[in-house]
Amino acid sequence: MKISTKGRYALRLMLDLAQHNTGEYISLKDISGRQDITVKYLEQIVTSLTRAGFLRSQRGNNGGYRLAKNPAEYKVGDILRAMEGSLDPVNCDASVEDIRNEDFAVLPFWRGLSEVINKYVDSYTLEDLVDMAAEMAINTYMI
Repeated sequence: MKISTKGRYALRLMLDLAQHNTGEYISLKDISGRQDITVKYLEQIVTSLTRAGFLRSQRGNNGGYRLAKNPAEYKVGDILRAMEGSLDPVNCDASVEDIRNEDFAVLPFWRGLSEVINKYVDSYTLEDLVDMAAEMAINTYMI
């Protein structure tokens, strides 16, 4: 399993919105400047995130995007799955008839790995990432 650029950038975009969450809409241009991601690429990402119900959008001069919920209500796994689809390393949902005999013996291993991956990404919220980023900023402060 490899998380694509879209998945990684979606997480960065959501983190940026959470860090700058004032209730106001934030333009993609502002996010682009802070995250060094092109507006064009961000447009593709926000389409998926809005469709998933994670973002609210508003058009016009004061338009942009904001979180639809509190950062604590977003699991990192849900954000990644909205962009990537399943995070399973292999298709563990195949029926017994679809699995080759050689693969059947290792199916429990793949199911276990899938469970560990999903449990891990679901154990973090967007608020956790905001807290981690704030802690890192404090620890990297130099005079």
